[in-house]
Amino acid sequence: MNITDTRVRVLKRDSRLRAVASVTIDDVLVIHDIKVIEGDKGWFIAMPSRQTADGEYRDIVHPLNTETRQELQETILEAYKAAASAESEA
Repeated sequence: MNITDTRVRVLKRDSRLRAVASVTIDDVLVIHDIKVIEGDKGWFIAMPSRQTADGEYRDIVHPLNTETRQELQETILEAYKAAASAESEA
């Protein structure tokens, strides 16, 4: 798997949700609405999810192993830091 494009939209809100990202994988698959969240124990990503009839949230798309999740998270968080830094300089 190669992440061929990463796009981050920094949000200007006073909440833990800091940005929304999209990633393109191998130039053939795009995953939208990946959330960048500042948690109590550090930064993390949350995959796109949908609320079920009983009120639970379930991921629509998710990595099948830890290595893939880590690669996605590192790539998205790096892109977020670059985008947030560029916005603060502007």
